[in-house]
Amino acid sequence: MPPMQARSFSIYNVMVPLVCLLLFFSTPTHGLSDSEAILKFKKSLVFGQENALASWDAKTPPCTWPGVLCNSGSVWGLQMENLELSGSIDIEALSGLTSLRTLSFMNNKFGGPFPEFKKLAALKSLYLSNNQFGGDIPGNAFEGMGWLKKVHLAQNKFTGEIPTSVAKLPKLLELRLDGNQFTGQIPEFEHQLHLLNLSNNALTGPIPESLSMIDPKVFEGNKGLCGKPLETECDSPSRELPPQPGVRPQSSSRGPLVITAIVAALTILIILGVIILLNRNYRNKQPRLVVENGPSSLQKKTSIREADQSRRERQKADHRNGSGTTKRMGTAAGVENTKLSFLREDREKFDLQDLLKASAEILGSGCFGASYKAVLSSGQMMVVKRFKQMNNAGRDEFQEHMKRLGRLRHHNLLPIVAYYYRKEEKLLVCDFAERGSLAVNLHRKPSLDWPTRLKIVKGVARGLSYLHQDLPSLMAPHGHLKSSNVLLTKTFEPLLTDYGLIPVLNQEKAQVHMAAYRSPEYLQHRRITKKTDVWGLGILILEILTGKFPPNFSQGSEEDLASWVNSGFHGVGAPNLLDKGMGKTSHCEGQILKLLRIGLSCCEPDVEKRLDIGQAVEKIEVLKEREGDDDDFYSTYVSETDGRSSKGVSSESISFA
Repeated sequence: MPPMQARSFSIYNVMVPLVCLLLFFSTPTHGLSDSEAILKFKKSLVFGQENALASWDAKTPPCTWPGVLCNSGSVWGLQMENLELSGSIDIEALSGLTSLRTLSFMNNKFGGPFPEFKKLAALKSLYLSNNQFGGDIPGNAFEGMGWLKKVHLAQNKFTGEIPTSVAKLPKLLELRLDGNQFTGQIPEFEHQLHLLNLSNNALTGPIPESLSMIDPKVFEGNKGLCGKPLETECDSPSRELPPQPGVRPQSSSRGPLVITAIVAALTILIILGVIILLNRNYRNKQPRLVVENGPSSLQKKTSIREADQSRRERQKADHRNGSGTTKRMGTAAGVENTKLSFLREDREKFDLQDLLKASAEILGSGCFGASYKAVLSSGQMMVVKRFKQMNNAGRDEFQEHMKRLGRLRHHNLLPIVAYYYRKEEKLLVCDFAERGSLAVNLHRKPSLDWPTRLKIVKGVARGLSYLHQDLPSLMAPHGHLKSSNVLLTKTFEPLLTDYGLIPVLNQEKAQVHMAAYRSPEYLQHRRITKKTDVWGLGILILEILTGKFPPNFSQGSEEDLASWVNSGFHGVGAPNLLDKGMGKTSHCEGQILKLLRIGLSCCEPDVEKRLDIGQAVEKIEVLKEREGDDDDFYSTYVSETDGRSSKGVSSESISFA
């Protein structure tokens, strides 16, 4: 054999076994049982409490060990809280737990940098609050964790920017970073979260527009933040600085380039001028919102000038008839009569004249009035609701109640931005929801799938629960819950609207048309109760699941939706009642039927047997998109920042904000 071939053969014979040995010893956790992996993890811990985890013994099954959560004999979670633990978290050992989905090490003494949890790609919940972790979290710390839903890192010592990878998590629902030292700007999140807390950090810059409607308390303690929903406005971008002294200008050899730039700029200005003229001509052809005296004062007009001219002619006629002291809405009215009263300080201000000049699109009309979408000259889109059945409400009574509603803050409520009062009519100005009403989205093709419907039900329940907490003096804090009074954002987050209006509506009309007055307790006993809104929630749930319009809102029907569904359980069978528009539901049929039963429980005719709002929300919150999705547990953690607590329950429960 030639010398070179002999040498190659010798190296080959040595390297192959060496590589095999390295590969074998580089994966020490592969093949370990759950108990072996947990005991290996235990060795990395330092115990501050004597005999902590002493019962973790290889002679007993790990599912009997305290803090170890199991499902069908496999370890799916570790709940190790309030044990004064420190040391390190052995991620390699934990990676041997193939079914691991949830980790909680809250209220311990762990320190050092953020562990490499991204090696646990199947993790769904991570709770590290109230420890001593510190330093910057790498921007890619959460890459590949596509199943992660809940991240709680509050009350640690983390610094640097919020990692962009956490904002890009596709399934993220909860994020708590409060009580750290994060700096920089807030990243744009992929979708709306159920729970977010960024308070008491050192964050700076504008708040993303997607977070502009949530509770300002989420951002308190960050002096450098600005923009909605905070009252601090962001500074406009600084202008270009002049040349520094001593810096010589560029040579005049760039003369041709300057001339070319000037010609290009003039061309752009001419094009912009043409666009503005065309846009103005287009806007003049759009319908306008006009507020006038009389029963139909909010209507479509081809031109605001024509409306103004018509008003002036009527004013002259009134003056000739001796009634010239009466002020009318429009450009001729006094300032005090055309001023909108704003309830939100975090919105751009405009006046009634801006609404008069706005192009308008009618969204719908009902028994209480009509709704219009108004596009202001700034491009801002608002919804104007004109109510014609509030004539009995006095000015002071109406204004006081509007202020009360204006103080409500919840991401499942459509905020009332401003209002306008006249004895003959009232205007409420609200934000515009991009996807329109639930009724439209639910009953058109294609319809909504099961995860979206469940998300909507949960959001509606949360918003309704908030109304009951913050409007305790109202017998029915919503009073008019139905699918057309639930609007949807771009991400299908539900927004309750037309809530809390019973006190200011004419009662003779309210008792005929409002949903609360169609409840069994009112039809039988002429009274409404705190559980009347729960009945409305139940009817809405049944509508969402069956795709049927509630017959009790239609004339000529003697059977309501609840009795129709109830009879279906004993007739065609519950699965045959479900809306086929939900698509394939074989993986979640059990969860859907649970929600159907909750809906029927909310519609219980006997008020004493009916669920209250707290019970209804509790039952709804534990529902999942799929069967067997036991991925979380209530923590024993009590937040120091918001005072909310959750108690230990079974793995069937998940926490909610």
